Amino acid sequence: MAGLQECFPGRADKIIRVLTGGTRAHPPDLIPLLMKFSLRPLLPLLASAFTFALIAPLATAAEKSSAPAPAFAFANEGERLRAALAAADDERLAATKAGDQARLEAILSNDLHYAHSSGKVDTKASLIKALTARTSVYESFHYQERKFTLIGAGLATMTGRLLVKVGPAGKPNELDLSILAIWREENGQWRFLAWQSCKMPVPAAAPTKN
Repeated sequence: MAGLQECFPGRADKIIRVLTGGTRAHPPDLIPLLMKFSLRPLLPLLASAFTFALIAPLATAAEKSSAPAPAFAFANEGERLRAALAAADDERLAATKAGDQARLEAILSNDLHYAHSSGKVDTKASLIKALTARTSVYESFHYQERKFTLIGAGLATMTGRLLVKVGPAGKPNELDLSILAIWREENGQWRFLAWQSCKMPVPAAAPTKN
């Protein structure tokens, strides 16, 4: 406004109305004045406005990026990872029952340490050999409890209780196991890294009545 006052004394208000749309058409007597008008007095104001237009969005974006993520974002991510782990374990059980070498190769970690409830320990190679040769046949798995706990980046424990039918073909043993397993994310895929199980004690017989 000050720049217009300096350039067009007494006409600044009318010019402002024209420039901002307050007057629908440019009066003929103002057209020559507008053509001669210099923006030099307004350059500092225009520079400040331009600078603010550039900086304001950046400041807003920085404020948003530094704000803590809402709690539900972490909860949803945890749920997504647990669902992925459950799907990976379901695939492991299916591959184990089928004795499918390709599927076992894909789901078991190369560093597998598999400790049976009997005390026997298998590597990836020895476990796959036993399952594909059908010297160990798993007929069924039924989880009584299965819980996944994220313990670090790309690492999770699996704990629970599992009912298993396993043994030589046609002669399965029924086992009630307490289990602890570790899953590790390898190249974007959850793989089975370690297993330890122990047999649950047989419930004591109810006392007989005399």
